Amino acid sequence: MSRARNAIRREVCSVAVVRYGLTIDPSGPLPELTEQVRTIGEAGIAEVAISQIFGYDALTVLAVIGQQVPDVELVTAVVPTYPRHPLMLAAQALTVQAATGGRLTLGIGLSHKLVIEGVFGLSFEQPVRHMREYLQVLMPLLHGERCSVQGETIQTNGQLGIDAPAPDVLVAALGPKMLELTGELADGTMTWMTGPRTIETLTVPTITAAASAAGRKPPRISVSLPVCVTADVAAARERADNNFAIYGQLPSYRAMLDREGAAGPGDVAFAGDEEAVAAQIAGLAESGVTDFLAAPFGSRDEREQTVALVAELSRSAGS
Repeated sequence: MSRARNAIRREVCSVAVVRYGLTIDPSGPLPELTEQVRTIGEAGIAEVAISQIFGYDALTVLAVIGQQVPDVELVTAVVPTYPRHPLMLAAQALTVQAATGGRLTLGIGLSHKLVIEGVFGLSFEQPVRHMREYLQVLMPLLHGERCSVQGETIQTNGQLGIDAPAPDVLVAALGPKMLELTGELADGTMTWMTGPRTIETLTVPTITAAASAAGRKPPRISVSLPVCVTADVAAARERADNNFAIYGQLPSYRAMLDREGAAGPGDVAFAGDEEAVAAQIAGLAESGVTDFLAAPFGSRDEREQTVALVAELSRSAGS
């Protein structure tokens, strides 16, 4: 085990990932979620991300947790933009910042046509235009500026009076147009079900070039993938295909899997023993990834081993 730990430390020291974290299931009683995040933080893991789907409001949950758990960075992965006016989302995000001492990372995204049109009854027409107008409102408001935008989809004339630092805004940008827009206007991107080859050849160069052309600082590039520390890689990949099957069907994720040459989620999951998984994560870092959020899966023992590995990576990165 000590040999494996030393190998992991060598991997971490040779690359540039700044933050390691976990995505957790935001269901169950809030006190249990809070204790789960407390345990994660005490293990030395830097970030915790929760999704916004059809359960708790992610920002409210993070405000509650952040009041009771210190130090851990709190990430939304991600809040859909269409159902929330950017002025109201900015107010929510700054409120969380005020409540947690500035530890929020605001992940936002378009969601999917079947959700926006089928559930919310809103138009999903021209999503890139929508996100451009959304960011043109959201970013100034988060930085305390007055905003006056009369777009095709969003109109705003106002300012917020909340004394809190602006959180980093990471957009769930996958394709080239969204990556270019994100590099131009936001602080970085947050990906899911996007494999290492695609991260290296599309995500990192596209968003980095766009940020540079816009005179912005180098973007944060947060990558999230299923992870399983296991002795049975084939079984883990089969389980990933089953557990995450929906992501092989949604068009935006399907496009990323196709670009990677992956038949399904199991092909982009990181699976193997500690050294193998650490090496796979290190490969991402060498491509320019700044944040890695593991989504542990597998048996209880495998999930525990995965969390332990992420904690080791996070502690080593901070040392």
